[in-house]
This record gives sequence, C-alpha cells and structure tokens, in this order.
Amino acid sequence: MRYTTVIFDLDGTLLNTLEDIRDSVNHILTKYGFEERSLEQIRRSVGNGSGVLLEKSLPQGRETPGFDGLLKEYVAWYEAHNAIKTAPYEGVTEMLRAVTASEHKVAVVSNKPDENARALVRRFFGAYVSVVIGERPGIARKPAPDTVRQAMRELQSFPFETVYVGDSEVDLKTARAAGIDCISVTWGFRSRELLEEAGAKTLITGPSELLRLV
Repeated sequence: MRYTTVIFDLDGTLLNTLEDIRDSVNHILTKYGFEERSLEQIRRSVGNGSGVLLEKSLPQGRETPGFDGLLKEYVAWYEAHNAIKTAPYEGVTEMLRAVTASEHKVAVVSNKPDENARALVRRFFGAYVSVVIGERPGIARKPAPDTVRQAMRELQSFPFETVYVGDSEVDLKTARAAGIDCISVTWGFRSRELLEEAGAKTLITGPSELLRLV
C-alpha cells in the first residue's frame, strides 16, 4: 500500500456543488440590486472560501458597502440551501466505499465554512469519512497547510503516508505547502490545462482510477 491516508477536497472533487453555490450567490446579488453571475463566472471564482467568492462576485468587491453583512447573509442562505442541486460525481460514492474497505484513513478538508462542509459530508458520505475540516476561526484556510496538517493530526498520520486529492490549483498549492503528494482530478471546476500549468503531475479522469494509486 503506497498511502495509508487519503484527504479529499470537497467541492469539485467529491461533490458537484456549483449550481447551488451560483444560486445562493445570485440570491444575495439580486436581493440587493446587483447583476447575477453565470455558472462559468462562479466556477472561476470558487476555491478560496466564501469571502473570496463573494468578493469576486460583487462589482466593488470588498469595498462594497456592508460587505461583511452580505457575506454573513450568503453563508447562512447557502447553509440552508446547499443540497438542492448538489450531488456526488458519478463513481465517487463507490470509490469512497472501496477506499475505506481497503482500510485507508479518510478525511475531507475544504475551504467551505466548517458547518457547511460537515453537513454535506454527513448527508452524502457519512459512512466513509471520519474527519471533516472546513474554514473555521483560528486556522488558516487553504492554500495554507494548516487544515491539512490538522486532519493528519486527527488521523494520526504522517506526511509521507498521506495524499491529497483535489480539483484545483489551490489544492496543488496546499499539498505542496503541507509536504504531501497530490492527485488532481479532471472532472471538477478547473480544466486539465489549468491544472498542468499549475504543476499537476498525477491526474485522473475518473474516480475509479484513484484506487490503483493509493
């Protein structure tokens, strides 16, 4: 066995959350008179947490009057509407079942707000994931290595036996900063070309391919 521990990104890796994120962002934008964002605009804006997402979605970014209040309202709305269109990518549930059956330790590390991440993992993957860490006070979000290192501590795993699986350049930077290997997936929110430009060396095109690498 090459790895004992597999840490997954959530959005764009395990779950296709893009439409619910877009709809929640657009709920806030239209409520306060701003122009809606397209699915592709949202796709390019996700990956660095809710604050960056909303910053990129508002014409004035963080200079928008009342930005902190808008962000709080977005997070609350999305938490209540985060599983309307969201679903696992095809083959992901079966892959997680196989990974856990082979006695790997499994975690999810996300830049989603912590409770949002935990709720979605409980709903879709509760039988397979033992540790979930989202964005929370007191710990730097990805691409800082802090959340991945926290997951390794909770799983009692070392960097040499751990691999991070994600769909974005943020995930590549995170794995690099944490001193662990990274497997990039091509079915998520970023293109293969972008991932390769960001330095991806190991890429997979379907969840079942992960099994031969871990």
